Amino acid sequence: MTVDTASETDASPDIALGGAAIELAGVTIQYERPGDEPLRIVSDYDLTLERGKIHCLAGRSGSGKTSILRVAAGLVPPASGSVRWEGLEITGLSDDVVTTRRRTHVGYLDQRGSLVPGLTALENVLLPAVPDRRTREFARPARDILHRLGVGSRATHYPDRLSGGERQRVAFARALLLGPAVIMADEPTASLDRATADQLIALLHDLADDGIAVLVASHDEHLIAAADSRTTLA
Repeated sequence: MTVDTASETDASPDIALGGAAIELAGVTIQYERPGDEPLRIVSDYDLTLERGKIHCLAGRSGSGKTSILRVAAGLVPPASGSVRWEGLEITGLSDDVVTTRRRTHVGYLDQRGSLVPGLTALENVLLPAVPDRRTREFARPARDILHRLGVGSRATHYPDRLSGGERQRVAFARALLLGPAVIMADEPTASLDRATADQLIALLHDLADDGIAVLVASHDEHLIAAADSRTTLA
């Protein structure tokens, strides 16, 4: 399956890109606790993820899987260590710069694959194009992606009219709209039946085959086994 999406390259011209899609080096994640020592979640964590590969963060609840995803996506900074996107060091950059780069480099899906209830499937997919007022330009690519993911006929349906598997595919379509180098998904099969979960795992393989780097957090043994590499967190 080839997913044709529009892409943008808006990194600063003085920054030479071309490294791994995602690289974490010596990342430590901790949360402050008033009146107590900081709660350390992850210590000195390294990860190099190339395009075309699936890496799975496995482990029990509370082991830090979601925290690593959020740091890798530039949603929160690490306490120490570095995060690079194709050679671009994002730690220390302003929130505005990271947000701008994230929109075209990372497609992020939270655990619920959240869709906006008051918007149709197509309108949800077009949300990444709203900040630049490019929804008209991306309308056709959005419909094409929905069709390629098998939910084109549901474009005008609202989320409450979609099955769990359909909502996940719409969320993936939204994440793919701007042609990201990386897809990150938190427990993407958690709320799905086995057959639908296996279809989603096949979709992740298709995305990797198209040259996208895939980083997932999951306790699904089928997804863990299907990954090209994995980290098991204690």
